[in-house]
Amino acid sequence: MTLALPTPSAPLRIGTRGSPLALAQAHETRDRLMAAFDLPAEAFDVRVIQTTGDRVQDRALKELGGKGLFTREIEQAMLERGIDIAVHSMKDMPVLQPAGLVLDCYLPREDVRDAFVSFHEGGIAAIPEGARVGTSSLRRGAQMKLRRPDVEIVEFRGNVQTRLRKLGDAVAHCTFLAQAGLNRLGRADVPAQALEPEEMLPAIAQGAIGVERRADDLRVAEMLAAIHDAPTGELLAAERAFLAALDGSCETPIAGLAVVEGGTLRLRGQILRPDGSEALEDDSSAPVEDGAALGAEMARRLLDRAGAGFFDWRGA
Repeated sequence: MTLALPTPSAPLRIGTRGSPLALAQAHETRDRLMAAFDLPAEAFDVRVIQTTGDRVQDRALKELGGKGLFTREIEQAMLERGIDIAVHSMKDMPVLQPAGLVLDCYLPREDVRDAFVSFHEGGIAAIPEGARVGTSSLRRGAQMKLRRPDVEIVEFRGNVQTRLRKLGDAVAHCTFLAQAGLNRLGRADVPAQALEPEEMLPAIAQGAIGVERRADDLRVAEMLAAIHDAPTGELLAAERAFLAALDGSCETPIAGLAVVEGGTLRLRGQILRPDGSEALEDDSSAPVEDGAALGAEMARRLLDRAGAGFFDWRGA
């Protein structure tokens, strides 16, 4: 059967959040599909869908219900057939999709590192004692408190422009962004210093874009297969299995990174107490095809070491 490709009169509808980064990722997905099937831009319709995480900016993410804050409304639109595919930052994605949806297409992964952003000279070591560090990420906050117990973590949300304005207004001394986002936006002007994973292990799936679809849409499945990056899929299989076994959410500080070295997959994992008072880490390797099993087993080992109540706040 000949694949029925989208046309300007019947375009493929791409759902996305409305931030500059989300739109850049949706356009990258569109451009890859255009190239794969020799289609014009008019054969695609990028539709912005506002999510709870975008709409509510004055509350911490953990107060709003954790992961899914940036995906629920988009996924609902797809289930209601208002859009055909959804483009997501994979670090925002829950490990389970709603019934009827599938996530099996990943674009080539960008830079995985966190970026330290400040208008002041020096990196983390140069942060003044007691300074305010702005972040909405429990992982980044806990990692900072682990390394610098003296700093104060303050809630810090918004796009790149908003965060830079807050830094200029001295709301915080510094903040963090994903280096991948800065790269995709072409924001070389941002005063950022990329942090190696040895210094700050990144979020699960950071730097990766995922494209979600309806399970029964075979046409879309075939189209997305043409742009799927298998090596990225192998890495995320290990990382997301690690996250799934930990029951990770925006209320649990978890970091992890898989890389392939010489044909072997290496996975580094970290869990932290929310107040940054303790961190447990693991570093293991396995054949690439066993990445998911490696991630799940690493999670079990860390949970055994952590014991009950590890993710509870101590109030520090």
